[in-house]
Amino acid sequence: MQDGEAEPEQVEPEQVEPEQVETEQVETDAERRRRRAQFLRELHEAKELRARVQPRKARAARMRQQMRMRTFRW
Repeated sequence: MQDGEAEPEQVEPEQVEPEQVETEQVETDAERRRRRAQFLRELHEAKELRARVQPRKARAARMRQQMRMRTFRW
């Protein structure tokens, strides 16, 4: 620690108010949803790129997926 800097205040778990915990949880959920949306966008983009680069393999994969969905039972 350098001169003139104050140490950050340590917060014990018992001292955290319920509203703070709930707010942190909401922010965590929002962050998780944002990261998930980003991941799904990148995944979709990667699948499109693979379909353009390897159309024959992509078509075969699409056909296999369709067969899987046709034979799937609830």
